[in-house]
Amino acid sequence: MLDIRITHALTKLRPEDSGDSLKECGSDIAAREEVFSFCAAVRMMPGGLATVKADFADLPGQVRVVEAVPCHFNGANPDADMISTAPGLYPDLLLPLEDDNSFRVISGQWRMLWCTVRIPADVAPGRRNFRIIVTNPLDGASATGVFSLEVIPVTLPEQTIWHNEWFHTDCLSAWYRVESWSPEHWRIVENFARNAVEHGINILYTPLWTPPLDTEVGRRRPDCQLLGIAWDSASGRYRFDFSRLRRYLEMGLRLGFKGFAMSHLFSQWGAASTPCIRVEVDGVPEYRFGWEVASDSPEYADFLNQLMPPLQALLREYVEPERCFFSLSDEPRIEHLSAYRRLVEMVRPLLGDFPTIEALSNYEYYRQDLVRNPVVALNHIDEFRDRVKPLWGYYCVSQSQLVPNRFIAMPSRRTRIFGILAYVYDLAGFLHWGFNFYYSQYSRRLINPFLHTDADGAFPAGDPFIVYPGTDGEPLDSIRNEVLFAGFQDLRLLQALEKKIGRPATLELLQQGLSKPLAMSEYPRCDEWLLTVRRRILAALA
Repeated sequence: MLDIRITHALTKLRPEDSGDSLKECGSDIAAREEVFSFCAAVRMMPGGLATVKADFADLPGQVRVVEAVPCHFNGANPDADMISTAPGLYPDLLLPLEDDNSFRVISGQWRMLWCTVRIPADVAPGRRNFRIIVTNPLDGASATGVFSLEVIPVTLPEQTIWHNEWFHTDCLSAWYRVESWSPEHWRIVENFARNAVEHGINILYTPLWTPPLDTEVGRRRPDCQLLGIAWDSASGRYRFDFSRLRRYLEMGLRLGFKGFAMSHLFSQWGAASTPCIRVEVDGVPEYRFGWEVASDSPEYADFLNQLMPPLQALLREYVEPERCFFSLSDEPRIEHLSAYRRLVEMVRPLLGDFPTIEALSNYEYYRQDLVRNPVVALNHIDEFRDRVKPLWGYYCVSQSQLVPNRFIAMPSRRTRIFGILAYVYDLAGFLHWGFNFYYSQYSRRLINPFLHTDADGAFPAGDPFIVYPGTDGEPLDSIRNEVLFAGFQDLRLLQALEKKIGRPATLELLQQGLSKPLAMSEYPRCDEWLLTVRRRILAALA
């Protein structure tokens, strides 16, 4: 017997799930230029090999298999809104079908297909039916699922919110065992950067020097420095080679990035130290600064004073200053306030009209004008709301309290809801630290992300990355990467609706039937509400 059921893209089925809670969903609506996904759940009794064939009518489409991955650690203090807190196999990785469109179905287990439709800008409005035909070659039995999608005469507007994910180029050279900035490394970096752009990430993290992030004190990460730097001991001057940086910026703009974020100027966890920077001295490369050099050292201040004028002149050739972001450290705490003030006084005159962004939870930094563009942890953002504009948000390992996040063991709606809440809070940007972090905690060693989804037990599974390293230098998507992008599309639809009916009416549409105002920790915990409100938005647009 072969069974196929069409369902929505918020569905997650673990290998042991019976499917009793699986809700079929055979139709929906979408806008032009939207990337729309739905799922087909397949089960076979007895086991064998099933061959899938997809008919996508006249719309381009893609079918991938949802693969379960090991989740050993789902959080030290998980909240109530989780699929489960237990270790086990959870659906996340999206794998291409075999060459003959086949995939393995294990007897008695549901297997999910992730079906993606990319709706062209010029497609005629109307309904399209997509068929998924699954055939068992052993006995010829087949089953067919049909999904009906109505395309409305509305075009998805361009994304305006900034989306910045820390892009770890050194993880790519380490995983694929290629020399940093060799031709093969450039090819792989471009493949992963292209995936980021295609999923709404419009700021490219730029390693002027190897980022001083997630690194054990006293150690350094594999070198991925873009800048060529030489020291002339006779004159006491640095010489800078920007050719590699130029290539990186040109690649980013060609792929579609709208902005660039420079690697952090100081160390993480309080900005106590300087980054470790490769410098040629009399033709011999050595590492200067680093953990043993205080962040306010005169030598490092002199380095920044020499670097910033030519660096900023180059950046202006490619982007306006407001599209190029600098950061000092990451999440400075209240005990770092005085030291951080000294660094601001040192750096702010050098940056001029180039903005700084800083991950932050303590409002005192903003109140004292030390951070002008805070990127606030979602569990602290209500303190900043209505006081800060523009306001950015972020989440990561330390946010629970029912705010949006993207751990693998969370329901997909908890990842997708961020788009709607970003509209409610009128956020200007979003940041996450882990687009492709494939090290253990503190970058002590390379890990296998297919086996260790939690940085070797350091962070809740899924926090360190949203793409997996596939063969031939190509990234493999996750459910979370697709669902997060869908949430950003929801935000764009809301912005289109605001232009049509105004912000108060748009907010009122979102609040229909709710007894409490929508907030980062206050929203309906069910898939159906999220699907219904999205249809409500599209209906209002149409």
